Amino acid sequence: MDEILLVLTNLPNRESAQRVANALIESRAAACINILAECTSVYRWQEKTETASEVPLLIKTTRAAYPQLEAVIHAHHPYELPEIIAVSVNAGLPDYLQWIARETSPTSTSLL
Repeated sequence: MDEILLVLTNLPNRESAQRVANALIESRAAACINILAECTSVYRWQEKTETASEVPLLIKTTRAAYPQLEAVIHAHHPYELPEIIAVSVNAGLPDYLQWIARETSPTSTSLL
């Protein structure tokens, strides 16, 4: 089975978060996306400290689907430099991890 990844990104509002999530699912770049509650992000950008309200996404995918996922986020994300961080999943319910792998396969026929 392909390596499972949890990818994090943040969007400026719920509408853009939903748009990116839909594009990722429709393109099969992700199996499941959690759109979380708005949070406050503090960061340095262009030599200034910034504070912004953002909507985090938790995206479940595979290493094989990651390049497509990154391309879809870039194509639909409004930020000049979007946060895209992938973390390897070392353990999980085997059936769920297999479902992620099936859903991100270009030839998938989902059973769920």
